[in-house]
Amino acid sequence: MPPSNSDHAQWFAEEVQPCEPTLRAYLQRRFPTLGEVDDVLQESYLKLLRRRTAGNFRFARGTLFTVARNLALDIFRRRRSAPFVAAAGGEMPQVASESPGIAETACLDQELALLAEAMATLPPQCREVLTLRKFHGLSHREISRRLGLPERRVNYQVGNGIRRCADYLQARGVERPARGAAR
Repeated sequence: MPPSNSDHAQWFAEEVQPCEPTLRAYLQRRFPTLGEVDDVLQESYLKLLRRRTAGNFRFARGTLFTVARNLALDIFRRRRSAPFVAAAGGEMPQVASESPGIAETACLDQELALLAEAMATLPPQCREVLTLRKFHGLSHREISRRLGLPERRVNYQVGNGIRRCADYLQARGVERPARGAAR
């Protein structure tokens, strides 16, 4: 049974609204040229509310920060197609810092914890193959030799493991990055 409007209002007041000052500061610090912080906040709240109604997330704060970051990155991706306009007076425009802030680090920590949970749900052979491929950087051929598996079985296990982990994360509110997006 979906939550009622009063449940949503109470949940929003207790879990989401207290995050607004920190989220606003994070967006302004991480994306100083964004200029659309209020729009990003409102769109983030809407997406979070939709996910809550569908039951598709676990951590309100982490999901909120992840959604807001992705929305801000989408705005910058759209801007890239616009022509560059030089700053007046020869000033260099501010560039978003590449170093993660506290809020982004917290989001990433939650995402990594969820990834560890997702990996734990995989069958043992699939988990071992995926670990060797993604965390140790071994090629499919190297994994095949090491584990004594046919190479096509390794291919299948890697694809299956990635798909299952992605589904696990998505079911818990972690969005898949857009194609070509750096993470």
